This record gives sequence, structure tokens and C-alpha cells, in this order.
Amino acid sequence: MTTDSRPENDAADRGPTDAAVGADRASTDAGAPDTPAARRTARAYWTVETARGELRSETLPEVGLGEVLIRTLHSAVSRGTERLVHRGGIPRSEYDRMRAPFQNGDFPHPVKYGYASVGVVEAGPGALVGERVFCLHPHQDRYVVPASAVTVLPADVPVRRATLAANMETAVNVLWDARPCVGDRVAVVGAGVVGCLVAHLAARTAGAEVTLIDANPARADVARALGVPFESRSAPHPDAREDADLVVHATGAPDGLALALSLAGNEATVVEASWYGDRPVPAPLGEAFHSKRLRLVSSQVGALPPHRVRRWDHGRRLLLALRLLREPALDALLTDEHPFDDIVSAMPRVLDDTDTLCATFHYSAAFDSDTPGPCIPSPSATDS
Repeated sequence: MTTDSRPENDAADRGPTDAAVGADRASTDAGAPDTPAARRTARAYWTVETARGELRSETLPEVGLGEVLIRTLHSAVSRGTERLVHRGGIPRSEYDRMRAPFQNGDFPHPVKYGYASVGVVEAGPGALVGERVFCLHPHQDRYVVPASAVTVLPADVPVRRATLAANMETAVNVLWDARPCVGDRVAVVGAGVVGCLVAHLAARTAGAEVTLIDANPARADVARALGVPFESRSAPHPDAREDADLVVHATGAPDGLALALSLAGNEATVVEASWYGDRPVPAPLGEAFHSKRLRLVSSQVGALPPHRVRRWDHGRRLLLALRLLREPALDALLTDEHPFDDIVSAMPRVLDDTDTLCATFHYSAAFDSDTPGPCIPSPSATDS
């Protein structure tokens, strides 16, 4: 499964006007009235030690000028990166670069981490109140962030699907680094969320022949839903035709990288989209690597590719990612859903279950999450 690490302190990269997400949050306890007093407290998920988390309460600041109060509807787990955080696998050298935009605490723990939150604006600038928005925020039921840190969802993107926005951003950045061309043979190794999204987008390149490859044969159903041919294998086949023009590796496992290199044809490009945290990775750069004159490219979502920097910023890329989520077929990636109240017990299972793609947590049944905004919640609503 790929790690879809958010890059080098994404919040700092985006800057005050560029931020595309996240900060502090608030929620009422289950059954508590949705009053101004209740909105000043929030619950958030923290990793407090290796492989153990807990819900912690916090007091929210007053909503200031240019800020918004968000009530969360859904948040998603980015399994690759959050699994590394959960087991304390972030290398010390990457502590600063791997900070999420609205992370609290420091690696290895205790830390409040995550970056895929969708909610409704309860207070803030009038034009935003009632809007459904995406924010790069950890798992928390309410939070206060700068208004510049939220992005309004397209009217035709349901809120649960919108939690895929951070992964879609990663997929967009991977393809910008990969630069697929008309008619290319493209192999995507690793049918996790990022790999599936990369294959889904690459298949829209005119004339491209795209194959999604994974060791788990059950991923064939997801590939079918996305309209992408699928192969189940985890190692090179001696008699297989290995002549891809472009290979994207997204398994997060060294064996997957070996397979990706074996699939590349002469002078092909292999894009490494996995991040391994603190694990050593033996890369098979002997054999035919040099005789094939292969090009191995790193892709990381925290920075825009050099050829995009002049015309694009993080905010524009996030808007593109949200627009690309309009296709209902992408719901096939949303495999598990749990109440936020169960996050402490559910998170270890979600991170360890290799059949899980994108797991989400739902926070409230009081808001019609699939109704395009603006839509203002009832004053009597309570969080579930």
C-alpha cells in the first residue's frame, strides 16, 4: 500500500493566502446541545504512544477576523502515512518536513495528525457560512482555522468522496512528475488509493494503455469499477512482456519497487511515489537497470514539480483535485466507514487491514452531507 506522505510542511509551503487547508477543531459531546458554549470544546484523535491512540478534549479559540469554525462531517485516513505515524516510523531527519499543516504535538508522539477533513462552516465570513469545505486537518470534530485554509467543495461532489482530495492531489502531482504521453504503455504497481487514482487519471491520456498491478487479487474489483485493466502479481515474470514506457510505483514495499523496475522498457521512466519512512530499501539497480538506461524519478506531493511552479500553486492544484472527484466511480475507493466515537478502537484495524483502501469516519447525522451548500445545520443538531 502506498504511503501518501504530505510534503515538507505543506502549510508553510502554501503560505497565508495559498493554504489549502486545516487547523484546530471543535465538537460537542454526543447528545450535547449545539450551543455557542458547546462549540468552544472539541475532541481530537491523538497518537499518544507507539500503536496507541486516544480521544482528547480541547478548548477552541474564539473565531477571529478572517477565521472559520468548521463542524466536521467526514475525515479520511491516509493509511500509508498514518500507519507510519501510528507505529512511530517517521525518521528523525524528517520530523520537520513531515509535519502536517495543522498538526499538534511532535513526532514520534504524542501527536495529532491527519490531513483529510470535510465539514460545514458554522461561523465566519458570511459568504462561507453553511458551505461544505475541505481542509487539511487532523481527525477532530470541530476546529477553528483561517478562512484561507478551507476550500469550498464543487456542488456535485459528495462530502464523503471529497475526503479523497488529498490523495487526488498526490496522484495529480505524480502524473505531473511522470509526464505520460499520448499512446504510452503505463504500468501502475500498487492498487492502494494513490495507485488507483494515478491509474484512473493516466487512463484518460489519449491512446494510453494503462495496467494496474497489485499482489492482492481482490483489487480487480476496484480496477474494474475504475475502468482500468488489472493484473495480480507481486514479482517479475520471466516470460512476461516488460516494455512499459512509464511505470509508477506506489506499493510502499521494496518488492514492489523491484517489480516496477522489471516492467520498464528501454529508456523508460520509473516514478517512485512510495515513501518508506525509517525502513531501509534495497533497490535492484544492477541487472538491466543501466543497460536499459532507466530513469528513476522521485515524486513528493509537498512540492510542485519545477515545470509547474510558474503557473500553479497548491491552492489551484487542490481545486483541480476536487473537480476530478466528480466521478461516482471513485466511490469504489471508499471501502470502510466508522463513527468518530469509535476511532480509538477502529484506527488500528483500519491501518492493519490490507483489504482496506480509504477508511472514513463520520461525525454527524444531523447534516445532509450530500446536499450542495450553502446548507446551514439546525441549531438543535447534535454530534453523533
